[in-house]
Amino acid sequence: MLTDTLPAGFVSRPAAIDDAETVLALVRAYTTAVAGFADCTLADVRDELGRPGRRPERDAWLVFDAAGAPVGYGTADARDGGEVDVDVVSADPAVVDWLFARALDRAREVGREAGHAEVRVDQGVHRDDEALRTTVTALGFAPATTFRRMRVDHDGDVPPPAPVAGLVLRQALDEDVRRAVHAVWNASFAGQFGFTPKSYEAWHEKLEGKSTSDWAEVWLAELDGAPAGFLECTDQFRDEGSGYVGHLGVVPAARGRGVAGHLLRHAFHRHAAAGLGGTLLHVDSNNPTPALDLYESAGMRTVLVIDVWRATLPTAQDVRA
Repeated sequence: MLTDTLPAGFVSRPAAIDDAETVLALVRAYTTAVAGFADCTLADVRDELGRPGRRPERDAWLVFDAAGAPVGYGTADARDGGEVDVDVVSADPAVVDWLFARALDRAREVGREAGHAEVRVDQGVHRDDEALRTTVTALGFAPATTFRRMRVDHDGDVPPPAPVAGLVLRQALDEDVRRAVHAVWNASFAGQFGFTPKSYEAWHEKLEGKSTSDWAEVWLAELDGAPAGFLECTDQFRDEGSGYVGHLGVVPAARGRGVAGHLLRHAFHRHAAAGLGGTLLHVDSNNPTPALDLYESAGMRTVLVIDVWRATLPTAQDVRA
């Protein structure tokens, strides 16, 4: 049962970008306990707290125990389309309950502000996190999909991919290329889990605002002179000595012609040439395209599994006891 009351002596306050290192320590301790390694970087936290459109005073909370030590962190982030991602991090069950009360209240508020009678809420759960899985089940969440973090190791140089007839790659250094990438991004991810199309301005602002992004690592694939696919790599996992494929997509009309495989191996080649020991990416196991098969055929292996649990809440309903 959710509660408005923290344990005696515990206090809370909104989380601000200046709290990034405090949040990082909490998340790293938590993910190390449930996943075996620290699944977070300082850049991740700063980008999360400083995301365009976010209101930390309403969307993120820190909890401290009676001795002043941080013991919990929670967020409720609105996505385009009126959906909300929540994330609750604490080893204290009472703090977990309190943070879920805050996060779900905020999610229902987001739904009301958007004029919805219901709001869909997602929480990621590491596969081995039995305590969180029990909590979200009791709150009415159900499994929605599964994301896999995949990795391939690079032992020295990786050759560039073999040419594909009619395929040309262009870096997104100019606005015309960026606009073409944006159009491909919308077309290639249409219908996939959690995806909502964005305007060019919103998409551009999001990439500009990420500290790990670099337009030189965003590529447009043109096939027979027409935009066909795109690749977006970031520095999100540089601290682990790895490159990261943030997004890779191909428009439906160009699928099955080797575009995705070429882009993936282009990323491998560039990451190895930069001295990085591997390439990471995340993929939805229920992706309507054969993306998982492609990545496995290229030598990538699953290193982490995160299930997404979803609840649909009436926006007028109080979720607390």
